Amino acid sequence: MRLLVVEDETRLAGALQRGLAAEGFAVDVAATGPAGLDAARYGGYDAMILDVMLPGLSGYEVVRRLRAEEHWLPVLMLSAKDGEYDQADGLDCGADDYLTKPFSYVVLLARLRALLRRGAPQRPVVLTSGDLSLDPAGRRVTLGDTEIALTAREYALLEYLMRRPGEVVSKTELLDHVWDAAVETAPNAVEVYVGYLRRKIGRDRLETVRGAGYRLTAGREGSRGASSA
Repeated sequence: MRLLVVEDETRLAGALQRGLAAEGFAVDVAATGPAGLDAARYGGYDAMILDVMLPGLSGYEVVRRLRAEEHWLPVLMLSAKDGEYDQADGLDCGADDYLTKPFSYVVLLARLRALLRRGAPQRPVVLTSGDLSLDPAGRRVTLGDTEIALTAREYALLEYLMRRPGEVVSKTELLDHVWDAAVETAPNAVEVYVGYLRRKIGRDRLETVRGAGYRLTAGREGSRGASSA
């Protein structure tokens, strides 16, 4: 397994390189954000350990650019910034895990092994379907250049469907994952909220598959929801 360590603290970078090499990994080190980004793009690595505070380009920006380019290299972010919002920022930018300094080397190895087991499936930071976009971190939905206002339930329903593009999702599955199981829900709740969504994002984007459920599609080019319905 080939690993990339992007760390500007020379002693820590050297210690990580020696320790990981002793575990059987092939390890390369980059000391700046731009060098790390370039290596991640073209180096064919299995995973990357990425510091946040780097010269030239922050770790946040490195992983953000990789994800924008649809590069799904698993990223374990390291940082002395241990605030909950700092960790949330790193994960929302597209990192797969976040470990604060000082850290346990045993824990770092365990988290790295977990990343490698999962591999590098596609996991875009912003979900898209045609010109419809949903940003989970910012909780924003846009249709073309227009921001769409959704209720919390409409948003949750749309997000679930956008994470299964082209798949038929049953009413039962939607009830299980979008509605609170502890709260009694009307039998026609799914149909009602699908209707609400169709008015806002365009009727042609949300298909009914008779007897099976619903499927989100890219819709007709230029569709603009309620304004064109």
